[in-house]
Amino acid sequence: MGYKLNINGAVREVDAAEDMPLLWVLRDELGMVGTKFGCGAGLCGACTVHVDGQAQRSCQLPVGVVGTQKITTIEHVGASEIGAKLQEAWLQVDVMQCGYCQAGQIMSASALLATTPKPSVAQINEAMEGNICRCACYNRISEAIQIAAANLGEKKRAA
Repeated sequence: MGYKLNINGAVREVDAAEDMPLLWVLRDELGMVGTKFGCGAGLCGACTVHVDGQAQRSCQLPVGVVGTQKITTIEHVGASEIGAKLQEAWLQVDVMQCGYCQAGQIMSASALLATTPKPSVAQINEAMEGNICRCACYNRISEAIQIAAANLGEKKRAA
């Protein structure tokens, strides 16, 4: 079946079965491989994307129910102030080890900061629960989210 999906601000057409998970539409049909396959059961968070601004596990979201909702992937999250600040903080704190889970981590973190610009550590922990990092970078992830939150609204200083 044919679908017109609003992905990262552009309409993309795909021909896929209505029950095909959005994850596979993004990766296999559209070549957008930033969103990762982790568990396939919506438990690890590696496949997290935004659907109308809400963090969603794309491995559990059939393309047939997406409709006209706006999808944002890791490839585009840096275009927003929140996403850009998170990416800067991720590098500043050197969050990554293997990096596999990081797209999902950043997508979940940006959804949090969109609704809670100055979250407490408890709010960060709650929002990030279910995003598994096999390298156990949880403290650095939390620190990066706190730094990004502190830097939201700041203008970049000229060098």
